Amino acid sequence: MIGAVRERIVERVITEKNFEFTGTVEAFGTNGEGIVHRGETVFFAPFTVVGEKVKFRALKVKGKVGYAKAMEILTPADERVRARCPVFTKCGGCQLQHLRYGAQLKLKSRTVRDTLKKIAGIHAEVPLAVKSENQFEYRNKLQIPVGVDSDGKTVIGFYAERSHRIVPVERCPIHPSWAADVIGVFKKYMSQCKVPGYDEIRRRGVLRHIVVREVEGAFIVTAVTYTEELPAKETLAAMLAEKFNRVSLWHNVNAKDVNTVFGEKFVLIAGDARYGASECGIRFEAGPNTFLQVNPGVCRKLYERAVRYAAQSGATAAINAYSGGGLLTAMLAKSVGKAYGIEIVPEAHECAEALKAYNKLDDKMIDLCGRVEDILPALMAKLDPKETFLLVDPPRKGIDRGTIGAILASGIARVAMISCNPSTMARDVGLLTGALIEENGELKKDPSYCEEGKDGYYSLLCVQPFDMFPQTKHVETLVLLSKKKPDSHIEVDVEFGEGEGKISLKDAIKRAEERKPKPKTTYKDIQNYIEENYGFKVHTAYIAEVKRDLGLPMYDAPNAVEELKRPRAHPTERMVVAIKETLVHFEII
Repeated sequence: MIGAVRERIVERVITEKNFEFTGTVEAFGTNGEGIVHRGETVFFAPFTVVGEKVKFRALKVKGKVGYAKAMEILTPADERVRARCPVFTKCGGCQLQHLRYGAQLKLKSRTVRDTLKKIAGIHAEVPLAVKSENQFEYRNKLQIPVGVDSDGKTVIGFYAERSHRIVPVERCPIHPSWAADVIGVFKKYMSQCKVPGYDEIRRRGVLRHIVVREVEGAFIVTAVTYTEELPAKETLAAMLAEKFNRVSLWHNVNAKDVNTVFGEKFVLIAGDARYGASECGIRFEAGPNTFLQVNPGVCRKLYERAVRYAAQSGATAAINAYSGGGLLTAMLAKSVGKAYGIEIVPEAHECAEALKAYNKLDDKMIDLCGRVEDILPALMAKLDPKETFLLVDPPRKGIDRGTIGAILASGIARVAMISCNPSTMARDVGLLTGALIEENGELKKDPSYCEEGKDGYYSLLCVQPFDMFPQTKHVETLVLLSKKKPDSHIEVDVEFGEGEGKISLKDAIKRAEERKPKPKTTYKDIQNYIEENYGFKVHTAYIAEVKRDLGLPMYDAPNAVEELKRPRAHPTERMVVAIKETLVHFEII
């Protein structure tokens, strides 16, 4: 009786705010935070790593879900590293600087896999995220708010997590050094010319945001103001020109009480309206509101993979929905033969038109300006669905419902999707595969859905995450879908024999033998090969760990996977090399 009362008291106390407790992080959440249980309450704690023993403080508890702060890391995990940024954990820009890069890639793959399962009920094999060659200083775009602190002083920095409180920043590790130069110029300009930051509570002040796009050494700078005028704009333009060789200054007005950065009005103050660059063999132009991926190296890998999917589909035409400045549309046109780009932003549409002329694609590339949901259905009705490849690259909110319906009705055989939001990606994949159905305005999982697919819907062929945003919780994903069944079938009469017009049975048998699947390589085969060729034995758990690091499936070694969850030694570098070389030998990688 006394024990039961004590348990109830403990349970009541641990659900109170500011209660401190010690626990071991059990898993990662979808935002990269650590998960730890205390009694029946599950706590989410940012900046912690799986396996760490941590002293926590409960910040908020609602029902059986709580949020906690790590007060002290008692036993650090091997994956923990020292963050480069002095305001990491305060600034909301990065969530994973404390995590070793290889672990970041695994986390993002797991996030995509778990989100598909949770939202759409789809169990998919998701390989390791494609890595970024530059883990820091990779961003070609700076978007930074300007405001006032609690004392009314102007500050330039990034928002704290889940707030509009600005954390002052002078240098950001995921931006190149030019970003610090831009911040320095604006600080000097605002101080000398007495230009205040925007106070969003009192709705007064001048400068709201600074947005900069770097395009092959040229800089497109946009000052976003609450006011109709940008004070001392000539002075600001001169300061920027003194710092950068090729720079343009734009003024954008956003007087609305909204979270969007840009207003509708752009005015060129100084410099060229657009700057050109080359990527993947395509010459393109960009202006202040042109969409470009922020990580050029990963963008190249992502786009090349998407174009390869289009080429492998055998399509003679491609549609690129939400096409931005036209770079990917042009790549599709070169690969497939003809491509249509659909984009709603007029400036981006103009850039795509200029790109078409630069690259002499007038006969192969058609740019359409307007809403995807308005243009796509009519366009698809004009094209042969069996000869068309569709690529959609929607904003974070995902694909419009009308567009989803048009895709399903189109009969297009292959559809690829690029998404920067796993949640909306999972929702849209669920709708396109039939794993999700809509009833009375609500989305529900279809209990009849199976991995083989549903008639009239698409089947999920593959999912590949790309680490477009190292050090952050965000991930870019490329998905490929295919119609489950053909719309028709062809009956063919075949006569076997050795004469003219006949199919040689001997040749058919030979080709069948050549194409026969190779025997499945077992963990025992790998162990035996390593022992025979390298002279030592390896545990199946070590093989499973290397396969997991490479993003390979491990469903055939459940015991090894379970053993990896227990604390144990990791394979030595010598073992890792031997295992990888053996995987190459058996053509597993």
